[in-house]
Amino acid sequence: MNSKMIVALKGIISGGVSVKDFAAVTKMSDIDSKIILDELVKNQIGTKQDDFYYFDDGDKLKLAISLLEKGFPIDEISIVLDWKDFEGLTAEILSSKNFAVMKNMILTKPRMEIDVVGVRLGIAILIDCKHWKRYSPSSLTSVVKKQIERTRQYVAKTQGAIAVPVIVTLYQDKVDFIENVPIVPIFQFSSFVDEFYGNIDQMKTIEKD
Repeated sequence: MNSKMIVALKGIISGGVSVKDFAAVTKMSDIDSKIILDELVKNQIGTKQDDFYYFDDGDKLKLAISLLEKGFPIDEISIVLDWKDFEGLTAEILSSKNFAVMKNMILTKPRMEIDVVGVRLGIAILIDCKHWKRYSPSSLTSVVKKQIERTRQYVAKTQGAIAVPVIVTLYQDKVDFIENVPIVPIFQFSSFVDEFYGNIDQMKTIEKD
């Protein structure tokens, strides 16, 4: 049944799905589909009401992370995910820790988009979500520089803002730093947020001059 869990990722769709819907999307039998759906609910991924299973934005990625932690191949998992799943879970983790959260914030002049912004205790975490390929050190450095620039623009346009740029990835195996900007694997993001205020002096913090 475990080997079918990657296929099951395709069937986790926001809103309500029946066993038949799930079976049609995943090309599994109704019996296997019901077993997997019940297993997901048992593991607090989705909820069941009457004959329907209900999933939230971050549920697909929750399953993906638990599969990653069990050693399933990242390449197979990430093909099934899209960037919205990734941003959804990142935002959900921040929300669960009492951050005010905004997804896909657009800044103008120059136009820039910030994937996820979380604000708590007067400090903003500005997150760029990188959900797909492995990055070389040089391309990660370029990603970091762009996020620092977005953070500067955000601070310039937001009264009294203090902000920390952060990159969240699917592929890293540990928290890393480039120019004091944390590169955080999604499966460690929750503990990163828990320890954020205790470690803030080690991170690049941007505020108005």
